[in-house]
Amino acid sequence: MKNLKKGVLTASAVIAFVFSMSAQKNYFKDAEKAYDTHQYFNAIELYKQAYSKTKKADAKAKILFKTADSYHQINDLKGAETYYNKAIKAKYADPIVLLKLADCLKAQQKYPEAIVEYNNYKKEAPDDVKGENGAKSCELAQQWKDAKNTVETRLKVENVASINTKESDFGPAFSDKKYTTLMFTSTRQGALGTIDLTTGQNHSDLYETKIDKNGKWSTPAPLGTTLVSKMNEGGAYVSKKGDLMFVTRCPEAKNKQLKCQLYVCKKKGPTWGEPELLPFCIDTVSFRHAVISNDGTTLYFDSRLGGGYGENDIWMCTYNSKSKAWGEPVNCGPSVNTAGLEGYPYISDDNKTLYFSSNTHLGMGGLDIFKAEKDANGKFTKAPENLKSPMNSAGDDFGIVFEGKKVKGYFTSNREGGKGSDDIYSFILPPLFFNLNGKVVSTENNEPVQNALIRLKGSSGEMFEFKTPADGKYTFKLKENTSYEVTVATDKNTVSKSFVLGFLANQEMGKLTTVAENESKDFVKDFALTPVKAEIRFPAVLYELGKADLKPESKDSLNFLYQTLIDNPGIVIELQAHTDSRGADDKNQTLSEARAQSCVDYLANEKKVPLARLMSKGWGEKKLLVKDAEIDKAPTKEEKEALHQRNRRTVFRILNWDYQDPNAPKSNKPVYKPQVSGEENSEEVE
Repeated sequence: MKNLKKGVLTASAVIAFVFSMSAQKNYFKDAEKAYDTHQYFNAIELYKQAYSKTKKADAKAKILFKTADSYHQINDLKGAETYYNKAIKAKYADPIVLLKLADCLKAQQKYPEAIVEYNNYKKEAPDDVKGENGAKSCELAQQWKDAKNTVETRLKVENVASINTKESDFGPAFSDKKYTTLMFTSTRQGALGTIDLTTGQNHSDLYETKIDKNGKWSTPAPLGTTLVSKMNEGGAYVSKKGDLMFVTRCPEAKNKQLKCQLYVCKKKGPTWGEPELLPFCIDTVSFRHAVISNDGTTLYFDSRLGGGYGENDIWMCTYNSKSKAWGEPVNCGPSVNTAGLEGYPYISDDNKTLYFSSNTHLGMGGLDIFKAEKDANGKFTKAPENLKSPMNSAGDDFGIVFEGKKVKGYFTSNREGGKGSDDIYSFILPPLFFNLNGKVVSTENNEPVQNALIRLKGSSGEMFEFKTPADGKYTFKLKENTSYEVTVATDKNTVSKSFVLGFLANQEMGKLTTVAENESKDFVKDFALTPVKAEIRFPAVLYELGKADLKPESKDSLNFLYQTLIDNPGIVIELQAHTDSRGADDKNQTLSEARAQSCVDYLANEKKVPLARLMSKGWGEKKLLVKDAEIDKAPTKEEKEALHQRNRRTVFRILNWDYQDPNAPKSNKPVYKPQVSGEENSEEVE
């Protein structure tokens, strides 16, 4: 409600006020009475008059402090800073002046200066944690203000300039289920009543504005209901059903401290009925800013009820549907409430997260917005979380409201750069966009590979497959907070211009994650595939001299081939063994056949490769890579032997790509699907 927010009286009003006060004799007594009844605007001028009439130094110091505090209460921070410094210079005895000055500096974002004053206060009052906490909050505020690439810094916060004025505009709340109508409180010109004695502004009234399909807000108009009066009205909140509206009314009288009270209005056709005082309200205690849970059973509000923890606390009470009555207020507990001020509650649609403002939990200055989560028993037991910058600022930030479950809504702030003393701001968490791009090429000549099967598996359990076109490129849309594995597979259709027999897949895998990424990003993962040829070579298989027995080191070569079979589960291969030209043809033929079979036996017996995937073929010396005539030209014996070794080779070729293991459980085969455009953003942002 506006009574916490402050304003400045026009120059003409100040002159008139000073003139009317000139006949007063005991200015200090009148100033104290105005201060005690929270009529701070009047108190400032009375204290100034009292100062000019006072001779004693200690009395002057006290008046300077009370003047500063009055400025602080109406949020005139520059005036408050000036007079706090004057009070310190005048040797005001209470060290609280150092704390107040530090708070004032922090609220102006003068964090280094504020830290100095908090530490000065800590020296003078070592038993009070406010000094230590104040300095710590300034350090945190600087970190939050300078932070980058965090969830908080993603938020887009903007002044809704079209509905704000130079006066106070605050306390936004939706009044329809489609979130197209916004109610708020304003002290703009046109309000009923005279100047508010506390703030020096107009009295606050309720206004309403609607947004069109182009996102433009209509000119705010006074809420034409029975609520409108010459009192301060504000803090309106409409139930999700649209049948109830809760509102705060704050009456005032000269030299009296009247308390704000909570009222409820029932919907009657297109209008609202007469406001009814909520039964638990007490006229000697302040009650403000009521919001009701989505299910209509729990009311949250702030109050100075006895039994609380500080100035203002957040309270709640439940509605008994059988007796049709509200229960007694219950304090939300010490995790939420402090010795300072907590107010402006808002409860999430699921009734699990409480948002509120506080000037005592570690914050950036003035009122900051916090959120507190309920535990399994529905209690607030954990420390609340500061929403940080840019939601919070060095100024007062309060009165948040969300558009349903979306991270989107409105709040109030008097931060620097605004249009008036309090302005309404919008906030939204823009979606992040993540893409995975890549290209599949041949290891032989770097040309693009067509029909490579790119497979994407997410930690969410989703799996997608994409076939590369002629340019070999692929792209996937990725989701937030998800880790991925991307692999490449091939089949008989995976080809390039130069290699029409296909390509072999391999173990290469790309791993990436969007977890903890708070900026949109493009990931890149390229793949290079080995082309299939009529004769595919792999690391040399060595045999005992003149025999088909495998040497121990040859098993490493065949293990390489085994992995190729695993990576390409559909291929059927033929192992081919060749000899050099030395020796009898028939013996070479027999030896090559035996050697090829040795390789098949190892893969089948040791590595358990199905025999249906393996064939053997011995070629003897029929397919020499290097002819004898060329070998004879080699100048040395060693070079001749190296050329003979090229002829003694074991290779393989692919017979077909269509093998299917008859013993493989069908349910274990992963199912990939094409990624549909837009599917990656199908979930609503919460």
